[in-house]
Amino acid sequence: MAKPAVVLIGADKGGVGKTTVARTLLDYFADHQVRARAFDTEVPRGTLKRFHPNVTDVVDINHVPDQMRIFDTVNSTDAAVSLIDVRAGLLSPTLRALRNIGFIEAAKKGQITFVVFHILGPSIASLDEISETAAYLGDAKYFMVKNFINNTHFFEWDEATHASYFKSVPDAVEITVPKLAEMATEQVELASVPFSTFSANKKQGGDLAAYSFVLRGYVRHWLSNVWAEYDRTGLLDIVDAKEASPPPPPAGKSRSAAKVAELT
Repeated sequence: MAKPAVVLIGADKGGVGKTTVARTLLDYFADHQVRARAFDTEVPRGTLKRFHPNVTDVVDINHVPDQMRIFDTVNSTDAAVSLIDVRAGLLSPTLRALRNIGFIEAAKKGQITFVVFHILGPSIASLDEISETAAYLGDAKYFMVKNFINNTHFFEWDEATHASYFKSVPDAVEITVPKLAEMATEQVELASVPFSTFSANKKQGGDLAAYSFVLRGYVRHWLSNVWAEYDRTGLLDIVDAKEASPPPPPAGKSRSAAKVAELT
């Protein structure tokens, strides 16, 4: 039996392309028949919901009833993955709230699989976020994502500084999201469809579209490269983590009898 998985995508700075990463993850899970639901914390309008309306709800992550709507249903939903696109500036506060409600402790005990995609910006201030975020992670799977979608130039010119921050979280995995041609990015935005739907030349409802053959090719190639990064990290194995099997019953005793013994 698989444990429920919660995938958190966020950054403490805006403009780093976190919703783009969330969209690629929803496409990736759908392509691999992993049922996912999503929560868009850009209240009231939402950005992720515009591209994935059928699986996305808009919530206020600071609002306790909305927190209950997400986390009280993690075990009862039929979705294997609950994906949360955290509004810019709310990554650390959200992780703090998860610690306070006992969610991170539950993940540490193996009751939930917790995955964090931290979308980095190009500045040293963004590197400082790593230390702050790491303080709340517990046993979460931590991915540090360099997203070049906005033509970002990162900080590798100073290898010593770069290495000191990344080594502060020894189990972290680095992911690179390459740049997508600007015209292709713009056309997908205008179409308001998932990347995979655009590359398949379909509209949101499934009808045939008339998107550019060239731009669809760029999107398909780019998405394939992003998915290859997710394959490299073993993401599917992580979110499909199996619960530990119960120990075998003592010799001469059936499993049901052993279960009754536990309850008594």
